Amino acid sequence: MSIHIGDIVTRPSYKRDLLFRVISVAKDEKGELYATLYGEDVRLVADAPFSDLEIVSRLECEERLKREQRLLEQSLSLIQQDYRLVRQKNEYTATNGYSHSHRFFQMPGKVLHLDGDPNYLKKCLMLYEKIGIPVHGAHCLEKDMPHRIGELMDEVRPDLLVITGHDAYSKSKGKKNDLTAYRHSRHFVQTVHEARKRVPHRDQLVIFAGACQSHFESLIYAGANFASSPSRVNIHALDPVYIVARISFTPFTEDVNVWDVLKNTLTGDKGLGGIQTRGLLRTGMPYHPHDDE
Repeated sequence: MSIHIGDIVTRPSYKRDLLFRVISVAKDEKGELYATLYGEDVRLVADAPFSDLEIVSRLECEERLKREQRLLEQSLSLIQQDYRLVRQKNEYTATNGYSHSHRFFQMPGKVLHLDGDPNYLKKCLMLYEKIGIPVHGAHCLEKDMPHRIGELMDEVRPDLLVITGHDAYSKSKGKKNDLTAYRHSRHFVQTVHEARKRVPHRDQLVIFAGACQSHFESLIYAGANFASSPSRVNIHALDPVYIVARISFTPFTEDVNVWDVLKNTLTGDKGLGGIQTRGLLRTGMPYHPHDDE
């Protein structure tokens, strides 16, 4: 069977449950060909022998893409609905119960999104733009993130930091509480540590960290506000954006309800968790539009 980098494949041994993109091809110690795979919809990295790979037809890819798009539109609708409710509440407060008609403006939190997958980064940036969140995106291999995070934070000065990419837990490498049994969790943990050296307070810099099956507890104790994956399950590629959106559009005078954040994600509380965190949205006035706007 001829498999090439960029092909979309499934694994029959896992009942063809997920779509993967072939990232690289190599030979093992026995000379057998195997591929390194990135999940198409989930932030999972895996290795698989060619004997356990099937190329997915274009028709099946299109059908799965349509189902995926329906899910994304549903979640995006929930986020936009939440934002409308927040805006109505802020409008009521800013106008003193509608007793005056001053127009106001809003400043959501600014995001630095560090991603190990350039394709997912592109999808996430498109979603941030749709929601209306200011963002700076950077592609960086997971192992390089601890070394790059400092300069990026100095450049961007974010209110929210997303540290994500691909990860996986390997039972053959150790127990679930062993950080060395994970593909990239230790890199995410190191990156969180480096970020917290610059901004220690969890309400001055809100951090989401992790990917599929990541070591949730280590990420939280390292300094993340939200992380994956409490039950070591896969998370959706765009879940970090949904969490960030809710925090970014919650007023800084209010705490973010953790369950309210998790319930609108595509993965839920088995794959995502967090701690009590303040919102980041600030409202200002007056807003005077000019003729050239």
